Amino acid sequence: MKFASITGWGSGMPPAVLTNDDLSTFLDTSDEWITSRTGMKERRISHVSAIEMATVATAQALACAGLDAADLELIIYGGCSNEEAVPNSASGVQYALGARRAAAMDVNTACTSFLYGLATASGMIRTGVVKNAVVIGVELISRYMDWSNRNVAVLFGDGAAAVVVQAGGRDDGVIASVLGCDAEARASLRVRGVGCGYAGRGITFGDTLWDFDGQVIFKRAVKGMSEASLRVLAQAGVTAEDVDLVVPHQANLRIIEAVAKHAGIPMDKVMLTVQKYGNMSSATVPVSLVEALNEGRVKPGSLILMPGFGAGLTYSALLVRWGDRVQPLAVSPRTLPPCEETALAMVQRVRASQDPHGRSQAGLLGATLVDRQAGLTDDRDS
Repeated sequence: MKFASITGWGSGMPPAVLTNDDLSTFLDTSDEWITSRTGMKERRISHVSAIEMATVATAQALACAGLDAADLELIIYGGCSNEEAVPNSASGVQYALGARRAAAMDVNTACTSFLYGLATASGMIRTGVVKNAVVIGVELISRYMDWSNRNVAVLFGDGAAAVVVQAGGRDDGVIASVLGCDAEARASLRVRGVGCGYAGRGITFGDTLWDFDGQVIFKRAVKGMSEASLRVLAQAGVTAEDVDLVVPHQANLRIIEAVAKHAGIPMDKVMLTVQKYGNMSSATVPVSLVEALNEGRVKPGSLILMPGFGAGLTYSALLVRWGDRVQPLAVSPRTLPPCEETALAMVQRVRASQDPHGRSQAGLLGATLVDRQAGLTDDRDS
């Protein structure tokens, strides 16, 4: 039987830092308010495209694995930040790398996109469809954030990381996986204004309204991630005590703490990056994994639990047995270009391009149409 080992890892993190104090210059908030509710102190804002972040992360992961881009067979681009709907973003990474043999596909399950992508790539390798793949988690949320909405504007950041998965004979890589969706609550987390349902409604990409029901999301996220974690441990025939490290989706410190408690895993086994990167959606798990490797928290043979949830509401938990190598074989010279602006200046440019009144009116018109098409309302509601 073929196994799918993780042999390479790398990130493409933008350098510009947006602090809680920066946010308080245009939102009714403070460092204490944000930190006490989310555990977040700062997040990154990208000066380059999502594809460029993803390309740098992939180049680093390939160098780490000692794999040439020309030999890459599959690129999975996980995230909900796309330059265009057509063509897909994975093809942009393929072109930038010169990975001409690689198939290219996007996976969008919101914050769980990397985890769904890693499960998919591992399955394709085990069944012999491909011999190797790169799985990317990347987000450029700052470009379509509703910066007037304090409930969401303080939460999200930009970033990217990737892993290389290769066929091998050792029983490591993803050894168990649970994927699911709590679609009953899908309307609790939604970005209005992006998609075919809004066509002809006077809404352009970047003019968005965010639905974010914090209480519903918190309860469903804890339930989904906790139950998926327990199921994946049972599937692999191991217990919480066997887990060496938890690398969770970094949506909120309180959610992470609740999931760890339900799973019976102490917080000293949990990798935290939420304080310095915020919620990077699909990028949080791979970025945290790369940081854990850089900090020496991943050892040869480590058993790693990766739970997550996202809009949909999708949820997942993967159990990974790490291989022998925890050091990169090489480092790619490919890096992001220097950033000449502060994070706050970049955010202010996005804010200046947004018309809160026009966006709200158009968004509500488009939202009514989408609700009707989805069966969430009827004509009598309007």
